[in-house]
Amino acid sequence: MITDTEIKTKGFQILAQYLGDIEAERFVALIQREPFDYTEWRQNMDENLSLEEISRKAMALRNKDTERG
Repeated sequence: MITDTEIKTKGFQILAQYLGDIEAERFVALIQREPFDYTEWRQNMDENLSLEEISRKAMALRNKDTERG
C-alpha cells in the first residue's frame, strides 16, 4: 500500500500529463471548492469517454446538484 502523499503526487502527475499543469490545478481547485459527489459521478461514468467528455459530464452533474441546493 502506498502512502496518502504518494497517491496525491501520482494523481497530480497523471492530471498534469493529460490536462497540463494549469488545468490540473484548476481541476483540483474546482473539486475542493464546489460540492461534488465523486462516488456518484464515478459510478455513472463511461470508461470509454475522453477526458473532455468526462469533464463535461462532471460539470453537468455539479450544475444539477447546484440547482437542487
